[in-house]
Order: sequence, then structure tokens, then C-alpha cells
Amino acid sequence: KMTQQMRDLQLAQARKPPGPSSPNAAKRLYRNLSGKFRVNYTSFDEGSLVGRGEKEKLRKSYLFQSNAALFEAVELQDLDRVQELLKQYSPEELDLNTPNSEGLLPLDIAIMTNNAPIARALLQAGAKESPHFVSLESRSLHLSTLVREAEQRVNELMAQVVNEAPNADCSEKEKQLKAWEWRYRLYKRMKAGFEHARVPDAPTNVHLSVASSSSVQVTFWEPLSVNSAVVTKYKVEWSCSPTFSPLLGEAVIDKLKNLHFTIRGLVSGTAYYVQVSAYNMKGWGPPQASVPPFAIPSNWREYDGRAPRRRGQAEALDHLLGQVKTVHQHCVCHEPCKNQPQSRKHSVSKSLKHLFHPGSKFLKTLKRGLYLTAIFYKDDNILVTHEDQIPVVEIDDTYSCLLMQDFLWFTKVSCMWDEILWLRQCVTVSQSSCSCILQTRFKMLLAISQMQGLLGIQDLGQVFFEPVKDKQGNILIVTLKEVKTNQTFESVRWVPICKLQTGRKSVSSPEEPTALDMLLISLQDKLAYHQRSSHALSPGLYLGYLKLCSAVDQIRVLVPEQLPNILCHVKIRSNPNISREEWEWLQKMASMEEPVPAEPEAETSQNHLFQELQGAIKELMTLVNIPLQEAKDFRLYSQEVLDFGGQVSFLLLLPPSDDVCTAPGQNNPYTPRSGFLTLPLQIFELGEE
Repeated sequence: KMTQQMRDLQLAQARKPPGPSSPNAAKRLYRNLSGKFRVNYTSFDEGSLVGRGEKEKLRKSYLFQSNAALFEAVELQDLDRVQELLKQYSPEELDLNTPNSEGLLPLDIAIMTNNAPIARALLQAGAKESPHFVSLESRSLHLSTLVREAEQRVNELMAQVVNEAPNADCSEKEKQLKAWEWRYRLYKRMKAGFEHARVPDAPTNVHLSVASSSSVQVTFWEPLSVNSAVVTKYKVEWSCSPTFSPLLGEAVIDKLKNLHFTIRGLVSGTAYYVQVSAYNMKGWGPPQASVPPFAIPSNWREYDGRAPRRRGQAEALDHLLGQVKTVHQHCVCHEPCKNQPQSRKHSVSKSLKHLFHPGSKFLKTLKRGLYLTAIFYKDDNILVTHEDQIPVVEIDDTYSCLLMQDFLWFTKVSCMWDEILWLRQCVTVSQSSCSCILQTRFKMLLAISQMQGLLGIQDLGQVFFEPVKDKQGNILIVTLKEVKTNQTFESVRWVPICKLQTGRKSVSSPEEPTALDMLLISLQDKLAYHQRSSHALSPGLYLGYLKLCSAVDQIRVLVPEQLPNILCHVKIRSNPNISREEWEWLQKMASMEEPVPAEPEAETSQNHLFQELQGAIKELMTLVNIPLQEAKDFRLYSQEVLDFGGQVSFLLLLPPSDDVCTAPGQNNPYTPRSGFLTLPLQIFELGEE
């Protein structure tokens, strides 16, 4: 009766016919799809044989056959073919959650034949169990009916084959008999799998952590038992009582790609208990309480009521910039200097004429001086001039020694590419002071304007952290920008990077290469640096190592080459939040003159953080090549947690106070292994933003 209802329902919905008549036919069906049906699909795409209506029919037929192929692949336990179909088609195209004529879904067949790999692949793709199995009894009755009807059909066909004389009809009946015998064995195996299955064990490693002031997060693993049926969903329950009576809420998780759940909308300062249970076709298993058993939503800032460091800063800076612009809005652009020497006036006038003269163009060769070059790249191509040169413009032909302060000022200007005209107005008006520094910076702004005008684009990208210098007195300031769209530029064209590097004829000797040759030789390294500088960390809490070294005119910071916009670091955990209780424990540890290496109480968030920190410190010391015994003199920065956008946070590990910054000439006994570099602190701060 149950099966008849299923079939009536499917007929009303005009669903699919039964599968192929034999196992061999099934194999031929789904294995030949790529050849037989793909040809037809291509032909109707071209529109050369059929009309629009026929095209749609053929497309539906093609997808229908793909659905049939998936069922057959699951029945034949062909994991490779199942994965291939799931990769090739979307769940909607496969009708992944539409029952066949027997009222079964692909996931039903996989879990009742206890094929865990196929079941997991289907679950990852979003497969569901049949909604018709509302109880254990209904599933058992349906399977018994399928087995009984298949057995009855086998007996009928066997009698016909025995009683009929050999002929064409008899041969067809033998094929049907073999197909039904195979299906009979399949249904019996499914029925046995269901009968021998038991409810799942409890999930393992159920861990509870504080995600914010109003949420907690629970993570868990699959049950350890391999004898029960495949788990198809989990249930998370929470309560303010350790007995879970009454329940405050529950959530069912049926997307099993990531086994975690965040409970939101909770009250800060209130303890919440959480437990998780697993479900399979036999029902829900026992719940597993979390470790620690409860969590209190909070954030480390609640310890002393501290406001976020950057709250309102961006708005305040925008307001300040607006005020400065208002003051300077009546400035006269390029006002001549009144008190500067005649040579300076002539130099500025010459630069202006060069900028607005129709013949303004990129330079082919370098003379002694300061230059700006812009590198735009897309995949393996780079923008060059029509003479196959990297775009270069002159900043100052009398400037042979770039001061670090001028370079750092230029890097700050790179944050305001759209404001260059306004900056030029301000610097021009200020030239009455006859400052050599202002003269140089004004020429930098002129060169930027010239490069923007020649390329036809405002944003020149990110400044490379150090200029390229040669022994002839040439200095190149390099900007880098990745172009991700099909963008057109003026006066330039795209060429492969390898072609540019191999095709350029060097005019210098290998012993004393020019700045342009040095740029081309190191181009791949600079592009790699630029790409890595834009990479973001995955959400989580990290332990960072702060190490500085000073020179005469700058302070530099140690960073990893693979992620130069972040301090040397290791990941502590995936949850970026530090709770109030964890921060309070860290403060107590920091206040001890001689920290006692005693662990916090077991099954607390503090104990878990303690263990995580121990592992992270060991990993970080190995990374930066510092003996672990030296770590006893290191300390955690306890003034604040560095928060980056709410998804990434850092605890800082500091060397002893005398070793935080290595002075010029001072030996550093522990040199990091390869894979690190030092950046000027101001450059690092810009990249961090």
C-alpha cells in the first residue's frame, strides 16, 4: 500500500520512469552519456538542426539522463562517477532531491547500503533524505514492500522463462529477469542495512567558545563509531540550566561541510550550556555536553570598559581633510615663488612647460637623477610604451640622493592619488619658504600628474617598499598595480613579461647594471611581493612576534615574505574573540613578577587558551629560529588585543625590552631563517591598513 501511494504521487507529478532493464544496461547508460548526449547538446546550441522549442526539450532530456545516471552510479556504488557527476552538474540540474519512481533519493540508497563515502559526497553537495520517511515504521514498511514486489516480479518472470519456448520474447524476458534479480538483491541489501543500523553515538570533541558579547560558538566532530549508519544531520541545544530544562533554543544542522554553529542573540554576562546530538536514519543519538560545559558571552574590552581604538578615527580624519581643503580652496594653482632664487624659478617653469607641452612622453633612457616608474600587470602581461619600455617619467634630474623622509612622504601621497591636483596647489603656494624639501616634493607631484596624464588613469597603485638605485646615480621609485579587468590605457600596450625581459637590450654591464635593468631582473620578485601584500588572513586569533631594527634614518620591522603586510605570526585558534574571563586571566599572568607555570582549572576557557598559547609560542619560536628556553624572557603585550575588522585579532609576543629594537651595529644572536624581510615601519603601517 505504501509503495502504491508513492507511485501514485510520482505519476501525478509526471516523474521519471524506472531505471534500465539490466545492470549492464545501467552501466552503458551512464558511462556513454559523455559521448552520446553531449553531441546532441552541442548541436542544438549551434542552432543548426532544431528550433528553439526542440532545443529546450533536448536540454531537459540531457539533464534527465544525467539524473538517471546519478541514480545508477549510486546503486552500482561507483564513487568516481558520482563525484564526476556532482562536479559536472549543479544540484538543481541533477534533481538531486527529487525522488524517483520508487520514492527514493540518491542519499537514501547510499545510506541504506551503508556506502559512507558516497553518502558523504552527496551530503557535501546538499543532498537530503526522502521526506516521505516520517517514521521508522514508514521506512521499514516501504523497504519491505519493495523487496516483496521485486521478489514477486522475479518469480513471475522466472515462471514465464521456464514455461515459454526459446524465442525473441523469451530472450527479452531473460534480460528482464536478470535486471529484477539484481534489483531484488539491492532492495534486500538496503533492507538489511536499515535493520542492522542503530542510532549514532554522540559527537566527539564538542568545544564551546565565546564568539562575542552576544554569541557563543560550538564546534564538534563526527561520532567515532563506524558501525552505525551515516550521520545526516546534527542538533545543537542550549539552555541556562545544566539539566537543559527548560531549553532556550535548538538548531538543526544539515549542511555538513563545516561542523560548527554560532548561537547568536544571547545576553552578555549570562552562562549558557550547550549540547550536540547526531541523527541518522534510525533517529537521534544521545547528546554530548560541550567542553567547557558553559560559556559566558563577553569581550575583553568589558574588563575595563575600553572603547575600540579606531572608533570614529576615519570620520575624524575625513572631517579634518575637509577643513584643510576649505582653507585652501581659494589658492591660485602654480602661483610663482616670490623669494626663490632665479634658478629655482626657471626649474619649476621648465617642469610646467614639459608637463603641458603636447610632446610630453615617457623616457627611454635614464640620466643621473630621480625617476618614477609605474608597473601595471595582468596575469603574465605588463603594460609598456610603444617602444617596449616600462613607463618612466622624470622627477628631478639634479637629485642624486633620495632622502628617506622624501620617499616616505611619497608613499603617503600614494594614498591620495585622486587628490594630486589639490596637493600641487597647496605645495605651490608654500614654495615662498624656498625649502629644498618642498621643491623636491612639488616635482614629485608634477611627475605623478604627468604619469597619470600619459596613462589616462589616476590610481598608480602601491609604492614598492624601497627604490631601485644604481651606481650611476639613478634612483627609481616604483609603483605596482594589478589590473583585474579589461582596462584600456593611453600610450601603452600589453606584452608578456617574459618577452619584455628577454627582448630588452641592456645598455649596461653585468657588473654595473642600470636601475632599469635592475628593475627588469627583479620584476617577478616585486610582482610577487605586491600580490602577497594584498593577501588577507583567515578569521581567527593569532600570536604575532614584534621585532624591530633601527638604522640612522629609519626603523624597520621583521615580516614574513609570504605575507609582508602582517607581523611574523602563527594561528592560535579560529575564534578571534578573547572573552572577559580569558583577558582577566592574561592580566593576572602579566602582573606576576615571576609567572607560575601552573595551569588554570580544567574544563575552563582559560585552560583551553593556556594550552593553545603554549602550542603557539613553541611554533612561533621555531619559526623565527629562537631557542625555546629563551622564550621564558619574552612577554605578552597585555595592554590590548589588536583587532583588525572584527574577524582577525592578534596577541603580541615581545622580546625582552632591551631586545625589542636592535640598534645599528648591535648583533642579533638569533637570526631568522630564510623567508623573512624587514620593511620600513611607515611602509608596514601603510600596508597593514
